[in-house]
Order: sequence, then C-alpha cells, then structure tokens
Amino acid sequence: MNDNKLFRQTRLRLSLWYALVMAVIFSLCEYGVYRVVSHTQWVTLNRELESVAGTLHDSIELKLQEPGILEPVMQQLLPNICVVGESCVQVQSRSQRHVLSAINQSNYYVRFFDNSGRLIAIAGVHPQGLSSDFNKQTWQSFTDNQGILYQQISFELHTQDNRDWGYIQVGRSLEDFSTYLETIKLTLALGLPIALGLVGFASWWLAGLAIQPIYRSYQQVQQFTADAAHELRTPLAATQATVESTLLMSQLDETEAREILTTIQRQNQRLTTLVTDLLLLTRLDRQSVPIQYDMCCLNDILNDLIEEFAALAIASDVKLISQVAMSASLNVMGNEDQLYRLFSNLIVNAIKYTPAGGKVTIDLDRNEYYAVIQVQDTGIGIPDSEITRIFDRFYRVNSDRSRKTGGSGLGLAIAQAIVHAHKGSITVHSELETGSKFTVKLPFHNSPKKNFARLIKDYSIELTPKLNKSR
Repeated sequence: MNDNKLFRQTRLRLSLWYALVMAVIFSLCEYGVYRVVSHTQWVTLNRELESVAGTLHDSIELKLQEPGILEPVMQQLLPNICVVGESCVQVQSRSQRHVLSAINQSNYYVRFFDNSGRLIAIAGVHPQGLSSDFNKQTWQSFTDNQGILYQQISFELHTQDNRDWGYIQVGRSLEDFSTYLETIKLTLALGLPIALGLVGFASWWLAGLAIQPIYRSYQQVQQFTADAAHELRTPLAATQATVESTLLMSQLDETEAREILTTIQRQNQRLTTLVTDLLLLTRLDRQSVPIQYDMCCLNDILNDLIEEFAALAIASDVKLISQVAMSASLNVMGNEDQLYRLFSNLIVNAIKYTPAGGKVTIDLDRNEYYAVIQVQDTGIGIPDSEITRIFDRFYRVNSDRSRKTGGSGLGLAIAQAIVHAHKGSITVHSELETGSKFTVKLPFHNSPKKNFARLIKDYSIELTPKLNKSR
C-alpha cells in the first residue's frame, strides 16, 4: 500500500511539473502570438493610412494655387469639408460618398493647416478634444477624451508652382483595431486554462505510462528479493534446525555425527548452488565483465552432456536420444562454460519432468545464420497461460512438483540470460500431456571480426577432429 502511495505521489509530481513547464511554454507562445498579431495589425494599419493620405495628398496638391487658400474643387474631393470659423456640420453623414472610398469610412478624418500652423479646415469625423495646434511629427498616436486611440500622419502641401501651401493631416480611429486585439486577448486568456486542463490530463496519463515500466521493475525487484530470501531461508532454516537438535543431544556416536554432517553438507550445497546461480544471473544482466569468446564445438558440448546425464535418464526410466552428428562439426563463438550450463539446464529439466517410459531428444542442426539446438521431451507439458512466464526468476509452473525435484526456479532464467548474452534466441512450444520442445538459436558470428591469428586458430580446431579420424 505504501509503495502504491509512493508511486502515485511520484506520478502526481511528474504531472504537475509537466503541466507547469507546459504552462510556461504556452504562456510564452501566447504572448508571442499576441505580439506578432499586434505588430502585423499595426503595420497593416500604418500602410493603409499612409496609402490613403498619400493618395489624398497627391490629388489635392494638383489643385492648389495660392498658399493657405482652399480651392473650390476640394469640395468635390471632400464634400463634408468644414472651414474653421464657418458654420458647418463636421460629422459626416453616412449617405454622403467621398471620391476616395477610404475617407468614406466613419473612422477617418482630415485636417488642413497653413504655413504658420493655423488650423484651416476639417473633414470627416473629428476626434473630441484633439488640439488645434499643429505638430510637425510625421507619425503621431494619441487618445481622445473617450479613451479612443487614434493614429495620424502629416504631409507638406505645395502649390502648383511649388510654393509651400501648408500641411495636411490624415488620421483614423483605432477603435476597431483595439476591439480586435481585445478579442484576441480574451480568446487567448480563455484558451490557456482549457489548454492547461487538457495538458494536465495528458500529463497524468503520460506520467502513468512513463512510470509503469519503473513500477513493474520495482515489483519484479520486490518479488525477486522475496523469492530469493525465501529460497535462502529454506536451507538456512534446515541447517539451523539440524544444529539446534544436535546441540540438545548429550552425546553423539560416529554414525549420527556423519548423518548430521551429511544433512548440513546437503543444505550447504543447496545454498551454495543458489548463491552461485544468483551471482551468475547478476553478472549476465550487468555484463560488467566482458564475456570471453572462444570457438566452441557444439557437437562436443552436447555429446559430453548426453554422456554425463545418461545415468540420470536411466535412473528416471527416460530414454535419452541423441541426434547430434559426430562428423560434421558445428562451431560457434561463445563462452564454453556458459554454453555447458545452458544446455545442461534444458536437458536436466526435460529429464526431470518426463514421466517414466518417456523420451528426451537432443537435436543439432543449422541454417544459413544460426546453429539450431532443440531439446524435446514427452513430458507433462506446460499450459499456454504459463509459457510466457516460465523464464521468470523463481517462477514455477507447479511449486510442489518443483520442490519435489529440487528446483529453485532459476534454471530457465539462467538459460535465457546465457542465450541473450550470446546474441541468440530461445523459444518453447509445449502441449499439455504431450511434451515440450525448447529451441535455441545461436549465431555463428556474435563477436567482433576476428583477426588473422584467430582465423588460423579456428581453422586448426576444425581440422583437428578430421586429422585424428584419418589416423
């Protein structure tokens, strides 16, 4: 329970950190998007304003004759123009139509100044509170009494004979622009919490996916520790019980002493074997020490093991059949001790779990890239639901049966680790009450390229059996 709580807390912290990082990234992205949109709109508005003002300037300048004097023809260009000091309607009616279509919009205005900077006339919608003093800056931004933002541009005007006439200012309201930016702000502000909510959900899900392998590994370590402690405790408890019972005896004769020592030796041997297996698995997993590869003859290894376990097969009333050719040698690069351990585990398992009267067959073959070794028995078989777990450490398909045969559940785990260390593969096909077949494939070249001396040595090893046979 505490372990699950620890992993839930870890998952929550990962999710929060991920969400926090994404919140910062999204915030920066939204700020960047807003700045880009705002800048783009400003550039577009300035170009539009400059284009309208330039067109109006060029159209009016061709009609001007006397400095500071408005020509009657300007009434055609700007129908609602109002001369300062005269009674006129300054606000443009929507029914009126300008020659310049852009000025027809209600957010534009035009002002004329003479050479001294005195305001002469106004056209369009004049901003409230706008000063009548002339400012010679080309571009100007200001806010009226209602807080509406305006942008205006100023140009010099000249008469037809190139005398200074005065100045023209063309400006427009940026209320629509401000409304658009406020809409963008609102959209981004509302979108950020929604995006963060989705990110939070996704981060929780992704943290779960990321932590699952760690959690499974942690559970496997826990299970491995518990199983190893249980397996180690069994011979230790037996040894402790034997010693304690011996200490309670007042005296021992030689026969009793030997029996007690034999019991202790048997449990000690079991303990030593288990520790050795655990150390072997650890070395194979970590591969802290590189494996010493040599040219290994699989024919010799399998024939030696068949001869070695013949007595065990006879004692179990199991027929041990060899289909290993004696002539054509099949060599692979590998560690001979580990290969002996690999095949001995498979053969011993096959003999132990084959009922009396059955048979175990060892076959050696090859294909283009691999040496193929098969150990097949006519034993009780393995259920389909258990096949995927038989290579787990300390796992037993039937614990009672394994304990009866003295197994610790490490044999197949060691076999698989050795095969993987040799860049090979091991598979199993099994049917209940029919038997099992373990297939090992070992590559012919699973080490770096050999130098010339290694090639000479390999060639001499392959020739030796043939020379001996010819003699």
